[in-house]
Amino acid sequence: MRSIWNGAISFGLVSIPIKLVNATESHSISFRQIHTEDGGRIRYRKVCELEDREVTQSEIGKGYEDADGTIIPITDEDLAHLPLPTARTIEIVAFVPAGRIDPLQMDAAYYLAAGGAAAAKPYTLLREALKRSQKVAVAKFALRGKERLGMLRVVGDAIALHGLLWPDEVRAPEGVAPDTDVTVNDKELDLADALMDTLGEIDLDDLHDEYREALEEVVAAKAAGEAPPETPEPARGGKVLDLMAALEKSVRAAKESRGEETGAEGAAGAAEEEPAEVRRLPARKSARATPKQTGGKKSTASGSGTKKTAAKKTTAAAKKSTAKTAQGTKKTASSARRTTAAAKTTTGKKTAAKKTAAKKTAARKRTA
Repeated sequence: MRSIWNGAISFGLVSIPIKLVNATESHSISFRQIHTEDGGRIRYRKVCELEDREVTQSEIGKGYEDADGTIIPITDEDLAHLPLPTARTIEIVAFVPAGRIDPLQMDAAYYLAAGGAAAAKPYTLLREALKRSQKVAVAKFALRGKERLGMLRVVGDAIALHGLLWPDEVRAPEGVAPDTDVTVNDKELDLADALMDTLGEIDLDDLHDEYREALEEVVAAKAAGEAPPETPEPARGGKVLDLMAALEKSVRAAKESRGEETGAEGAAGAAEEEPAEVRRLPARKSARATPKQTGGKKSTASGSGTKKTAAKKTTAAAKKSTAKTAQGTKKTASSARRTTAAAKTTTGKKTAAKKTAAKKTAARKRTA
């Protein structure tokens, strides 16, 4: 990789020669401005407003415009002699936990390459010290005409430099958050947690720029003289009427996309997918109502007649049941009387037999 800046890292009394190279690259598709009538390129020409003529790149320099409009020329030599210790040095000023760095301050990223064999030992020392301390280094350096703030951290076996915005360049989030008092209950938080757990983690290497891919398809189709591909219909969205229902639906959709079973929760929550509509239920019909009943007075009369018929049938059935019960009672009483009479007869016969036996015994005694 081509270096864009050469200098050294100042680590106390240790100086580490390094080369600065870009750690990122842009893959976005760029367009040219053209004349729509004939396709001719539209170019910007650099013209000197005093001479009213186009100038070449070699004739162009830098200048600072003063408050009164006066232009003060600044040469590259002037910039090379800036009274700064960071002009060609990345000066480490502190070591702090990575959590102390606000992500809002993060800017462009660079790799620091060791500048020669002599830099290998101190470079490795700094890298291993950062690893063991689990801290990052905060540094100052000068690049492209201004002093910058940076953060050094370990990436693999290399040291990376992240440009940082100065603290006063980050705006405070005033007036951004909702100014309405909103209460979030525990159940809503539980559903939000469930949705986060269901979505889970992702390998960032699997993410890619779908917009760029679609744009490449359009360019390829136009180059081949074909019609560009049709735009797919966007996913249908809706107004969130019920936050709880929206969260439950999101959890079910996430589980279904992963091929997981939604279970009883999904069945229970399915009824909440659409806003509920309250309707007045009609009066319940009689269990014996005929299926041909219709509205109006006729239906009422028919229903009344049906009720009377059912009542008559019920009364008749009750009478039959009562008669049967009475008959059963009479049979039981008759049977009881017969049993009693039979018992009396048996008892009488036994008593008579005893009397006869007693008389015979007495007659024997008198004879003797």
